[in-house]
Amino acid sequence: MIDINESVMQFLLALIVVGPLLGAAAALLPAPPGLKGKSPDQAVLRHGVTVTGAILIAAIVLALGFDHDQPSKMQATTDISWIPALDVRIHLGTDGISLPLLVLTALLTFLCALHSYFKPPTGPSPKAFVALLLVLESGTLATFAVLDLILFFLAFETVLIPMYFLIARWGGEGRAEAAWKFILYTLLGSVVMLLGLLLIGIKAGTFDMVALATDNGRSLTTSVQVIAVLAVGIGLAVKTPMWPLHSWLPDAHTAAPTVGSVLLAGVLLKMGTYGFVRILLPAAPDGFRTFAPYLAAFAVVGIIYGSLACLALAKRGAKGDLKRLIAYSSVGHMGFVLLGVATMTPTGVNGALFANIAHGLITGLLFFLVGALKDRTGSTDLDTLAKETGAALYGKAPRLGGLLAFAAVASLGLPGLAGFWGEMLALFGAFDPAEGLSRPAFLTFMAIGAFGTLLTAAYLLVVVRRVCMGAAPQDAPELTDVRSYEFAAWTPLVVLTVVAGLWPKALLGLTDPAVQQLLAGGTR
Repeated sequence: MIDINESVMQFLLALIVVGPLLGAAAALLPAPPGLKGKSPDQAVLRHGVTVTGAILIAAIVLALGFDHDQPSKMQATTDISWIPALDVRIHLGTDGISLPLLVLTALLTFLCALHSYFKPPTGPSPKAFVALLLVLESGTLATFAVLDLILFFLAFETVLIPMYFLIARWGGEGRAEAAWKFILYTLLGSVVMLLGLLLIGIKAGTFDMVALATDNGRSLTTSVQVIAVLAVGIGLAVKTPMWPLHSWLPDAHTAAPTVGSVLLAGVLLKMGTYGFVRILLPAAPDGFRTFAPYLAAFAVVGIIYGSLACLALAKRGAKGDLKRLIAYSSVGHMGFVLLGVATMTPTGVNGALFANIAHGLITGLLFFLVGALKDRTGSTDLDTLAKETGAALYGKAPRLGGLLAFAAVASLGLPGLAGFWGEMLALFGAFDPAEGLSRPAFLTFMAIGAFGTLLTAAYLLVVVRRVCMGAAPQDAPELTDVRSYEFAAWTPLVVLTVVAGLWPKALLGLTDPAVQQLLAGGTR
């Protein structure tokens, strides 16, 4: 930790939220003559790397200046009246819950911009691509930084349009249908969520999330809380995505370009689960307790469903798409996050927040690797990779094969890597849920979730065996191993996956005090 003045911290958080928007506007302007490089396209892609790099540096400095002795305290706060008639305020701040998500978002967006500079997206103008990428980053960072319900909703919605265009204009086969499905599902969920947020704000007399957390639902009747949790929860569950509201996700991932898939899995899915923790748990605890068993039930169904879908796709002759398989695996992994939140215990919620970060790192790496595999072989179809192209990666591209195997075992929750702790803590939380929740029911959910971990290991090991092992056909094309720019983009994800696995206290030390205080009814 370094000692940084509070006003500097405020400036850094404001820069993190607004900076990408300014960068997006600049990306649409003509490049100055001295900065064009080989072409205007290269200049705008370099601009994307520069802006996202600056935001990442600001996020790291913010994390270093964060008072780690008081992670439950809102820091770097800005509170300005915006719409006095509705008491809507531009209220920004960060604590131990949101800080890791801010840094993760800044990191993944920078790595995506770096990847796009060396491997430009095929499609319309790179200007529009970079501008949309930066708007997407700004909306996501704002979602994790704002402390007003109306601002949260606006930031939550800001992300939809750029992601829609990234899929529809730069995606692969079936991109138009996948983009429409994405936008329709998420917009319909958001309409219901807005009604719930307005109900909370009007009945409580404030839209301020800090005040609502401190009040801990005391100014809301149980019936209002139940209606609010149902309405807001549906919108958040679509974005998470929770089974059975998940069906937009596999199509979106399969059609999206590589960077779209990385950001969709690594960042956008986290916005839904963050909303459960930041808004519903502290502001409407009685209403949340009513729905917690149902949320846990849907979560464990999602765990089993996602794993069985992956097993079906991994089977020989199923013509399973590797990107689609990883998308279904996300349904299972986010099921563990929802199970942890549903326990309403510090152990479970900490596990959910840890699993959020681990999933962002590991699944982001997996989508980068699958994108590299598609660039080299022209396909992500498992049967094609295993037979026709003979992608026996251990022999033909050992570093690429080794990284794919590493990401797979991290995703299945191997102890010592990041994927292990979140799932384990979520299951521990289900073993002893909060007071008022049925322990026999949650013990059942825990057993089903634990069985899901076995299924996860099964399908990921099948994928590794089919893609990485075996002898390649004589006429199989040569494969280029990991390139230098790929090494630069993937190394931070590998390192952080190992560090989080070996030193979980680095993350839990931030989240636990904030979670304890949030569940106890208040945040200073």
